[in-house]
Amino acid sequence: MSGQIRRKWRPTLALFLGCMLIAVLALPFLGFGVVRVLCVPLRPAFIGEGWPTMTCTGAAVLITVLVIAATAILGWMMWRVLLNPITALAERANAIKNGEEAALAPLSHYGTAEMRDMGQSILDMGHVLLNREAVLRSYADHATHELKSPLTVIRGASELLAAPDLPAAARVRLLAQIDDAANRMTALLDAQRALARAQEPLVQGQCRIADLTKELRQDFPTLDITVRGDDALPIAGERMRMVLDHLLGNATAHGATAVTITARDGCELTVADNGNGVSDGNRARIFDPFFTTRRDDGGTGMGLPIVARMLDAHGATITLAQTSDSGARFVIRFAQAAPYRVST
Repeated sequence: MSGQIRRKWRPTLALFLGCMLIAVLALPFLGFGVVRVLCVPLRPAFIGEGWPTMTCTGAAVLITVLVIAATAILGWMMWRVLLNPITALAERANAIKNGEEAALAPLSHYGTAEMRDMGQSILDMGHVLLNREAVLRSYADHATHELKSPLTVIRGASELLAAPDLPAAARVRLLAQIDDAANRMTALLDAQRALARAQEPLVQGQCRIADLTKELRQDFPTLDITVRGDDALPIAGERMRMVLDHLLGNATAHGATAVTITARDGCELTVADNGNGVSDGNRARIFDPFFTTRRDDGGTGMGLPIVARMLDAHGATITLAQTSDSGARFVIRFAQAAPYRVST
C-alpha cells in the first residue's frame, strides 16, 4: 500500500478559520484600545500616570505597523495551513495522473485534519490507479506472449487438416490439439477477468477462519486442515474464502496432505502446508502473472497473482516465508486489525 500519513494532532478547518476570524475582528478593537492608552488626550481618567505616552500621530503610526505585522503573520498562517497544502496536493494529484510513483510519498505538512484525511485519500487513490495501470500493462505483455502458443497450435493444425489425404488418426490428434489450445486460451481469459475483479474496491467486512473451516474441508477432502486462533480478520468472509481456495488448491496441486491456518492478533494469517515447497529459483517469481510450474497440467500461473491483488485491495500483503525442504508457508498481513478480537 501507499505510504501512511503519520496520525498526529492537527487543528480542524473549522477551528483554524474560527481563530482567524476572531483575530481579524480583534485587531481593530486592539488598535483602538492601544491608541486610547498611549495617546494622552484620549486616555481615560482611570489610567494612571505610569503608562507610556506619545502623540496621537505616533500612536496611530505604531498601531499601523502592528496591524501590518499582524496581517502578515495571519497571511503566513493562511498560506502554511491552507494554501500550501492545497497547492501541494494538487501537484501530487497531477503527478499521479502522469504515472509518477514518487508522488505516493506523504507530504511533510498537511495543515488541518481535513487536509490530512484528503491527502491520505489521494495517496490511496493514486496507489490503486498506478497499481491497476501496472497490472494491465504487465498482463498485456504476458497475455500477448502466452496466447501466441495456442494460436500457433491452432494455425498449424488447421493447415494440416486442410490436407485431403490426412489419415483419420492424425485428424483426431490435430482436433484434440486445437481443443486443448482453445481451452488454454479460455483459461487465460478467465484468469484475466478474475484478476480484474480482484482489484475492484470492496465493501469492508470481517470474518473468522473457524467460520469457513467446514466448507474448506468439504471442498478439499484430501487435506487435513488445522485452524489455530479465532481472531477476527479485517476482510469479508467471501473474499477470505477465495484467497484460501487459491492457496489450498495450490497446496493440493503440489502434493500437500496437511495445511495449518493460524490467525494472530487480528491482522496476520499464516497458511503452511507440507507439500513440495518452493525452490529457491522460483521464490522471486511465484507472484508474477503467468508463472507456473504446472503448465503441462493446465496451470495458468494466475492463482497467486490474483490472491496478491485481492489482498492489496484490502490493504494487505502476502509473502512467502522462508521454507524448509518440505512445504510452503504464506504470511498475510493486514494494515489494520479487525475492530474486535476474540482469543482462544
